[in-house]
This record gives sequence, C-alpha cells and structure tokens, in this order.
Amino acid sequence: MRICLVKTSSMGDVIHTLPALTDAQKALPNLQVDWVVEENFAEIPAWHSAVKRVIPIAIRRWRKQLLQRNTWQEWQAYRQLLQQNQYDAVIDAQGLVKSAWFAVRLAQGIKHGYDKQSAREPLAALFYDKHYAIDYQQHAVERIRQLLAQVLDYRLPNQQGDYGIAQHFAVQQSVPPYVLLIHATTRADKHWCNQEWKKLAQNLTALGFAVHLPWGNEKEKHTAEWIAQGIENAVVLPKMSLTTLAQQIANAKAVVSVDTGLAHLSAALDKPNLTLYGATNPELIGTYGKNQYHLQAPTMAQISAEKVMEYLRPVL
Repeated sequence: MRICLVKTSSMGDVIHTLPALTDAQKALPNLQVDWVVEENFAEIPAWHSAVKRVIPIAIRRWRKQLLQRNTWQEWQAYRQLLQQNQYDAVIDAQGLVKSAWFAVRLAQGIKHGYDKQSAREPLAALFYDKHYAIDYQQHAVERIRQLLAQVLDYRLPNQQGDYGIAQHFAVQQSVPPYVLLIHATTRADKHWCNQEWKKLAQNLTALGFAVHLPWGNEKEKHTAEWIAQGIENAVVLPKMSLTTLAQQIANAKAVVSVDTGLAHLSAALDKPNLTLYGATNPELIGTYGKNQYHLQAPTMAQISAEKVMEYLRPVL
C-alpha cells in the first residue's frame, strides 16, 4: 500500500505525526509513505523507515517571492513530483486550508481528512472525499494516531505511541556528560529569563556536567553566548542541521527546554527532557513520550532555576 501523507509544519506538528506512522507500519508491513512537508523540516520524515519519499513544499518562502520566476519553476516541479503516483489514500493530517489546497487536492487518490468539527480550519473538510470525527480534546499525537487507524482500517494499539526514530541516532558512550539547554523560541511569552538560564547553567556545571547551548539565528546565538559567558563548561554549539542537532540531543544526559519544536524532537528521541510551560498548556500539545517531565506555572517568570534543579536532580 502506498499513501501520501500531508503534514507540512510546524516542527512539533511534524514530529507528532511519527507515532501514527509506526502504528501503521506495524499493521501494514508493505506500507510505503510519501510525505509532503515544509522544506525546513524535510529531514524529519526521512528518519522514519516507513517513508519512501519526502516531497518538500515551500509555501512560507514562495508566498514571499510570488513574482520571481524561480518560485513558479519550483512550484511546477513540486506539482509534477506530487502527481507522479496514484495513491491508495491521500491523508491530510494537518487539517488546514493551506494543506488541503496546496497538497491534498493535487495528489492522485481518494482524499481523507478530519470532518469540519474536527479540523483546525473547518473549510479544509471541503477538499476531502472521506471525513473522520476525531475528538479535539486529546493530545495531538493521539488524534493523528486515530486518524490514520480509521483511514487505513487497523486496530489502534493500546500502548503509548512510538516515534520510531530513536534507533536512527547512535549514542556515543565515550562522550563526557552534558545537559542540552534549549532556550530559544519564537513566542516572547514562552521565553524563560536569561538570568535564570545562566543560574541553571552554573548549577549544572557545579555538579560536574557540561552545558551545551544550540541556536538558530544571530539573536539566539547572542543569547547563548551571554548565558555561557564566564562558565567554563558551557559550550555554544555551532550552527547545525536538524539531523546533527538530533545527534546532539541523543547524546545528552538530559534536556531542559522551553515549549518549542526541539523539545518535541527530544521527546521523539526518548531523551529525559524537562520542558517549561508558562504560556501554554501541555495537555494537548505538550511533549509526549518516554522520560518527559513538565514544569508548569502561570507565567514563565514564576519558574526559578532552583525549581528546575529540583526536577532535574533525580533525572541526573
């Protein structure tokens, strides 16, 4: 069986889709998946053994460059790639008008998706041939697992979902122990105070752990450098691809993160991970899986480095 799966963004949403693929692959050993995903996250689907082909889409970039010839050439190449195969099922796990319009309607095959009460944007349901009622008041991972189980007609396993990618990244036993601090996020209300990050880094290095600080842009790099300044075993990492960063996560003793895509990547790698929540509710979109810990407060400002250390000590 060959299906086209549409889940374009964001990083956390893409990662939340992986356990459903693991379920489907176990139920349908001959399953082959082509996955339509935003180009920035195209590395992620390729880590799963059920994925035969990744079809990158660049809606975010194209809409900023509509008048450029190269944009339309890329669009035509994308359409040709998407329409090369007749699929047994085209599944929109995104539930948005943009995913339905730019991907689902173009793919060849019976189109499946959430009904209008279940989709994030009800108008997206107009593009599907078959519709599925999936309760919205549950974790995103479970919603997608239920969607694929209903579309592909297999019994949903009772156990917690398995992302199916941890084995892709080898753990190096000889690496000195370090804790990865994922401090960067796009929403201001998800940020944790830089001074508290610095206190946390000092506490961790005092216990004998190194601290590694990733970043994605120049502003985040400057923040990482400020946190690391004056702390001997604090390392500001170089710019990394998602695959290289995943390898960093896999080799960490533990991870401390704000609510961001890399927190979900840590969960997908089964890495002990303490995620800080002050602006969002972890019940529906929090990190999901083994070794996941949530520290929640009314605001991020009410979370202290001392409280984080209380949670971390048993883990470390």
